[in-house]
Amino acid sequence: MWRTRVFVAALASLSLALGAAGSAEAGVGLPPVVSHVPTQDKVVFITIDDGWTHDPEAARILLEERVPVSLFLLPGATAYDTGYFTALTGQGRATVENHTVNHPDLTTLDAAGKDAEVCGAGERLAAAFGGKEPKLLRPPYGAVDDAVRVAAKACGVKALVTWTYDFTTWSQTPPTPQLKAGDIVLLHFTPTLAADLRRALDAAKAAGLKPAALMPQLKAAGVL
Repeated sequence: MWRTRVFVAALASLSLALGAAGSAEAGVGLPPVVSHVPTQDKVVFITIDDGWTHDPEAARILLEERVPVSLFLLPGATAYDTGYFTALTGQGRATVENHTVNHPDLTTLDAAGKDAEVCGAGERLAAAFGGKEPKLLRPPYGAVDDAVRVAAKACGVKALVTWTYDFTTWSQTPPTPQLKAGDIVLLHFTPTLAADLRRALDAAKAAGLKPAALMPQLKAAGVL
């Protein structure tokens, strides 16, 4: 199965390189890259990456306020305390999505490397959480090209999700933008997640928006 996926992805990448890459048809049939969902609904999308810090306060906010959220997880970050995440997914408002195994820039890897990162993460997350493999992929660093999309498709990915705004506090708290309907908010499982999540939820409320589940809205918008 692994060799078949790599062969199919490599063959498709070669086709792109030999002529389709510069044409309007280059990306036809490949999963879309989404940084904003085209919707008239007054909704915003909360997404959280990685999974290394398991903050109980952030989990409390998500659970008590019934926040729909997409968790783009690294398998290694969930393995030492899977229960933290199953508590979130158990109520049906949090979904587990793919963020690769080791968080590399996928555009720098060959077909085998892309397969190992994307398909490998999907398989490990499905095994850990007792479900199907994730259908959404967040490429690390937002790094995407058509070869990455080809590899993602070979791994069963339906869309590559980047983001509209990053609310994560890194060296300093970023300015809070005015959110619009369809925006995708990026957060990370860091020590500041609870505060960052609160800022994002407050910004959504100030804009008259409510958090919504991502996959149904992608389908409703005709993205998938």
